[in-house]
Amino acid sequence: MGEKVENPMDPLEEEDRHSNGAAQVERRGQWEAPDGGWGWVVLGATVLVLALTLAFPSCLGIFYSDLQMAFHASNSETSWVPSIMTAVLHAGGPFCSVLVERFGCRATVMLGGVLSGVGMVASCFTNTIGELYFTAGFITGLGFCFSFQPAITILRYYFVRRRVFANAVSSTGTAIGLSILPFLSNFLRSKLGWRGSFLVLGGLLLNCCVCGAVMRPVRGAPRPAPQSLGTHAEGPPPARGRMGRVRAAMLSMLRAVRQHMAFDVFCNNRRYRYYSIGITWAMLGFVVPLVYLVPYATTNGMEKGHVALLLTVMGVINIVARPLAGILFQRPWFQGRHVYVFSVALLANGLSNSICGVAASFSVLLAYAVAFGLTMSVVGSLLFTVLMGVVEASRFPAALGLLSVMESVTLLLGPPLAGVLVDTTDQYIHVFYVCSVIVVISAIFIMVSFYWLNHTETRQAAGPHKSLPKPSLDMADCQDGGGVPLQRVEVPPGETVCANIA
Repeated sequence: MGEKVENPMDPLEEEDRHSNGAAQVERRGQWEAPDGGWGWVVLGATVLVLALTLAFPSCLGIFYSDLQMAFHASNSETSWVPSIMTAVLHAGGPFCSVLVERFGCRATVMLGGVLSGVGMVASCFTNTIGELYFTAGFITGLGFCFSFQPAITILRYYFVRRRVFANAVSSTGTAIGLSILPFLSNFLRSKLGWRGSFLVLGGLLLNCCVCGAVMRPVRGAPRPAPQSLGTHAEGPPPARGRMGRVRAAMLSMLRAVRQHMAFDVFCNNRRYRYYSIGITWAMLGFVVPLVYLVPYATTNGMEKGHVALLLTVMGVINIVARPLAGILFQRPWFQGRHVYVFSVALLANGLSNSICGVAASFSVLLAYAVAFGLTMSVVGSLLFTVLMGVVEASRFPAALGLLSVMESVTLLLGPPLAGVLVDTTDQYIHVFYVCSVIVVISAIFIMVSFYWLNHTETRQAAGPHKSLPKPSLDMADCQDGGGVPLQRVEVPPGETVCANIA
């Protein structure tokens, strides 16, 4: 059932083979990706969905001190709010795949918009930090998941030839949200407080329903047939009664997990396995600086308006750089090398966190925002492109679901662990140093792993041809049983046989 990636071929053409494979299959089938037309409307809706979902946890840093004072919570306790929200956003991938399979991308995105809006509105009426974990963390995070993942998935049906560019443009949604939401949140906080701000932001998140409404299915595009939960093809029929129903439910759950979680791809595709492990480790420190930049700067005397400006600078840089990166990296020279560009950008992103250690002044943090924004642009524009290049198109939703679940573990633990570090040392700067080390290690791991795989496959591809023996026969060997002389005849490739010349 799994993929075989150890084929003897040029490793630099490996990713190009995978990425072009989807285009060949889709164009040979009964449908063809529009690569334009209504696809541009869908792309615009995806940009807005990503602006309202992926960038939203970062703007919660504006309300960090307000939540601490309102609930008398420590740094680690308060950091669980964006941590749970981000973790559920990614961990809900398998459930989202089931909904997409049953109801399609359009309905799932609209359901996510309703959940995220209701979750933020309900957060206005919470009285304890635990209630905020459930409303803003779990409900809103699950709504983000149901909106974000189908919006990314539907681009696979609308774009093939321009897929790299479409992914890069869609990733600018995160940048747009990162540049607008902090200013909006700071303005609402100054006028309405954190409770009134959450109420307005909840209404804003309902716009995901509008975005989902325009994501109509591509005509003729294949949809996976829902698996019947009542079949028992695996193993004997269950016994009747209560135990039989329990067994049937367990078998159905196992089939659903196997279908929507790409464990077979993880076990058989080494590129996907190493890439997912590296990304999972990177997420332990990739988003933490965005959460702690606001408290770090305000603790050192900077106004929240200036800190919001830093986040806006990051967002504006991403808005400009991500489409340019998409145009640049879809050129033929980069085919097969996307993962190396991604690794270098991730390495530079990790090193940029150490800039905060120079000083907490606005000029230094502005330089940090520029460096972090540029490297984040390349990472964001290539994250899904590399994933699409290492797995088959038919297994991409499941592979994305499994990767999201793996990411959710480190995304959940990152901010609280950073909060424990702050509570222990009473300094925020150590968070940025630790995050720098974590991200750098993940970048080196991905780079070295793919280089080793390419080198190994190159040797495997060249080995059989170099070691192929060329039999050498002399005239004494060319005699049949009756002493009839035979003639040596060359047969490609380089083999020699004896033929009867009589």
